[in-house]
Amino acid sequence: MHKLIYFIKKVYVPFLFLFIELLAIYLYASASPYSQSRLLSFSHHLTGWSSALFVRIGSYFSLEQDNIVLTERIAELESRLDQYQNLMPEVVESELDLPPTMYVAARIVSNSLNRSQNYIVINKGIEDDVRIGMSVLTPEGYAVGYVTNCSQNFAIASSILSTSLKVSARLSEDRSSGLAYWGGGDVHTFYFSDVTKYAQIDVGDTVEAMDFSEYFPAGTIIGRVESKELNEEQTMYTCRLRLAADLSRIDNVILVDNHQIDQVRQLKREPVPPIDSMVDANN
Repeated sequence: MHKLIYFIKKVYVPFLFLFIELLAIYLYASASPYSQSRLLSFSHHLTGWSSALFVRIGSYFSLEQDNIVLTERIAELESRLDQYQNLMPEVVESELDLPPTMYVAARIVSNSLNRSQNYIVINKGIEDDVRIGMSVLTPEGYAVGYVTNCSQNFAIASSILSTSLKVSARLSEDRSSGLAYWGGGDVHTFYFSDVTKYAQIDVGDTVEAMDFSEYFPAGTIIGRVESKELNEEQTMYTCRLRLAADLSRIDNVILVDNHQIDQVRQLKREPVPPIDSMVDANN
């Protein structure tokens, strides 16, 4: 009994304040039609604001699933576009019987960033028509890597953040060619070297993969120029790039099966790690 009395003494002030506030609101609402309409308008505004807040919260938590759906939709539309282009001989006349490019939407399971040779594990494998040599791109079409090994349900891709990977690239506007590569360290910084000193290079220019790149389809964006510097002989430029794909935050990717660059890839055979050891190392 003493505890109950002590509890009432401790909390009666807030309850009394709340009761008086509710009573004041009731008296205000009953005073005139004008006050009733004002109170009703305020309640509608409060209800609408709270509903919008809950909708935003729900939308935020559904972003991950939305991104997966959009990535799959992009892959589907890219595949359809390629099929339509192959049905129009008046657009591209060729005697080569090349199969259409295939696009597969996938999700990254694990992604290393702190090695000299980084790898990405993807949740699609042979059962999903994934094969060795497929290019890995962001949904926006930025370079990420290329598939080096597959199991039934998973694939491993060599990340573009690998010091041994050299990509034949060019400036989108000037068309001057060179080699794009990662120098290690910063995951956002890339380099574009062996560019002729006569090239017109401006900060912000886009660097893209060339037609005979063995890793990415022609036109795949690699990065954008941040600065340039001539070598000691004053004959070639080396540009520092801002990598287009943010590999520290990437979740969804699109695998591109471009058969036209298979012949280039066959000229170079690289050892690949066993997929089982890579999956175990990342789990």
